[in-house]
Amino acid sequence: MIEKDASVNVLGGTLAPCSTNPVTGFFRDGHCNTCAQDPGSHTVCAVMTAEFLAYSKYVGNDLSTPRPEFNFAGLKPGDHWCLCAARFLQAHDEGCAPKANLAATHQKALDIVPLRVLQEHALP
Repeated sequence: MIEKDASVNVLGGTLAPCSTNPVTGFFRDGHCNTCAQDPGSHTVCAVMTAEFLAYSKYVGNDLSTPRPEFNFAGLKPGDHWCLCAARFLQAHDEGCAPKANLAATHQKALDIVPLRVLQEHALP
């Protein structure tokens, strides 16, 4: 059985839900929970934008095209999604990072993304 890391957000509180429509997260439980078996660290709860979705597709991770074989409808601007922390940081470095919901972003994201970067992109 896979053991989840403690559900703690980057602010030190209980990890809030990210999205149940679409259902997101490494565990597909609506939260950006993680574990040792999550090599991508799907820990940043981000709000999709057209710019970010185009960027993600350009760098090889098409999140907007529906994939019915995986029961994935494709993401659209406004959807909340647990992003890989490294992809979020890469998008930040390229100037197209989406907004992040810090209450729903897992503390393990801090192993990759500095808190100041997350705060720079925090939802109001």
